[in-house]
Amino acid sequence: MRRLPYAYVVVAVTFLAVFATSSVRGAPGVIIRPLELEFGWDRASISLAVAVSILTFGLGGIFAGGAVERFGPRAVTSFGVLFVAAGLAATLTATTLWQLYLYWGVVTGIGTGAAGSVIGATIAHRWFRTHRGLVVGILGGATSMGQLILIPTMAAVTVAVGWRGALVVLIALSAAVLLPVLVFLRDRPEDVGETRFGEAAVVSAAEHAADGRSTPLRLAIRSRDFWLLAGSFFICGYTSNGLIGTHLIPHAVDHGFTEVTAAGAMALMGGMNLVGSLASGWLTDRFDPRRLLATYYGLRALSLAALPLIFDVRSLYLFAILYGLDWIATVPPTASLVSSIFGRASLGTIYGVIFFGHMLGASIAAYAGGLFHDLLGDYHLIFISATLMGVVAIGLVSRIDVRPREAAAGPEAAPVYGG
Repeated sequence: MRRLPYAYVVVAVTFLAVFATSSVRGAPGVIIRPLELEFGWDRASISLAVAVSILTFGLGGIFAGGAVERFGPRAVTSFGVLFVAAGLAATLTATTLWQLYLYWGVVTGIGTGAAGSVIGATIAHRWFRTHRGLVVGILGGATSMGQLILIPTMAAVTVAVGWRGALVVLIALSAAVLLPVLVFLRDRPEDVGETRFGEAAVVSAAEHAADGRSTPLRLAIRSRDFWLLAGSFFICGYTSNGLIGTHLIPHAVDHGFTEVTAAGAMALMGGMNLVGSLASGWLTDRFDPRRLLATYYGLRALSLAALPLIFDVRSLYLFAILYGLDWIATVPPTASLVSSIFGRASLGTIYGVIFFGHMLGASIAAYAGGLFHDLLGDYHLIFISATLMGVVAIGLVSRIDVRPREAAAGPEAAPVYGG
């Protein structure tokens, strides 16, 4: 019987790690109101802790991008999972805001960044010659699975025993995932005597050249396309996990929905997110990533514009379906563009920095959402700002030049979709 390619094992283990660590990103929506009630902290102060966590999540992505090229995905992912578990355990003891900022904001944030999106993109390009966009979509879908399964679970546990019980669930999951990461995750196909999945017996000189092509970060940041990618991904973060991931449940409760109903909408969003992420990965291997991104940002802007007008369960779930389809869908085409423009060999480093732009936008939205809620009594203004930024993102991605940097001046340079 033919042996299962080890690339499948690596994807499965990485999926589990991303699932466990990224699920932490959905926890603030569940625990913001319990923290308000127990400690008397205002929403802006709690949102600042979330913003710090998201910002250090982005810094963890920069660390992961450089470290994964030096130490490999296995070491970096293990480090991330350990930091997540340690930060969550420390948060259980927090009684002051500075402790919340340190434990949840810094420690957990770095851990989730180290074992997040950058690792997934690196695994796809190290272990696969074909279907890279689909693999990035699958690993991006791990975040969606966290929403689908764990947010309703955390909401139910919080209602039953309190917010600390919800964090214990996440700690147990992180501890359980660490073992398969240490045992089964490998850095490269050569470590297990295999080649990239989909690679021919003889690798052409052109393929070797594509694998080795890289752009130093100091040169990449001088490129207009780097800033177009970073700017659009900044808006992606602002309009996704920074705003919706942090504040959708509190917003829904403000509009008269129960915590369980709001968590159910987040779970539905996670399920649709998984579908959208997989579909986006498949589409990225076949179509111009710029057009895909423009479509995603346009649909996102439309759905966010409708959110302040939603007061019934049917409309809330309809929003969850439409918005959920393109939440993580932006990741495969963005990673593909980074690889195509700057080279596969520098994907980890450059995508890690661009990913920081994503989390910087998310961090600003997380804090601004809480601040404007305290000032104005609702989230309407921040949702309007997110709608307008989605329109700006369409313009940014439409101006990206997909030609490889070292050949950008020559008319013969051709785009290479799928990275």
